[in-house]
Amino acid sequence: MSEVKLTAETRSEFGKGAARRIRRDNKVPGVLYGHGSDPLHLTLPGHDLLLALRTPNVLISLDIDGKTNELAIPKSVQRDPIKGFLEHVDLQLVKRGEQVNVEIYVHTEGDLAPGAFLLEHVLNALPVEAEATHIPESVTVSIEGLSAGDSILAKDIPLPKGTKLAVEEDTVVLQVLAAQAEESAGESAEGDESAEA
Repeated sequence: MSEVKLTAETRSEFGKGAARRIRRDNKVPGVLYGHGSDPLHLTLPGHDLLLALRTPNVLISLDIDGKTNELAIPKSVQRDPIKGFLEHVDLQLVKRGEQVNVEIYVHTEGDLAPGAFLLEHVLNALPVEAEATHIPESVTVSIEGLSAGDSILAKDIPLPKGTKLAVEEDTVVLQVLAAQAEESAGESAEGDESAEA
């Protein structure tokens, strides 16, 4: 788990106009919340934040106004739907040793059994509980030799030490489908109707 240091400033101006001025200066408005404290409104460096957010569940060390240092993880990121730049970020305050709930990406390795099969990602990200400073970026699971009807449950995915599932063990994460299942089901239904007539 990488830790990224960012310098943040508290802000007292709110609303659309203030947010536009912040973004014009290549900065991003944000809110830091958690641990029962009042939300802290911040201005963060846009480019550095964008680079930091490329790492899933990045741990951010915030130097706020040069006075306090806080650890946070991103909880919600709003981007411009067309241009993709950051519009706002919500950060959750965390402490070293604290357990947090996050979602980690599920990567697959290997090849499905020969045939016309499709791999469906029922869950793109797996909900887990991990120590705030040791959040895994992703997990990898083998799909080697799986065929139609096979599935991988949450309990089948190997998790790094200190990480626990935050979802039912029997939750389907990946499943293998036959590529032509829908068409052949539709054709057989039509065949049944004509046979009855």
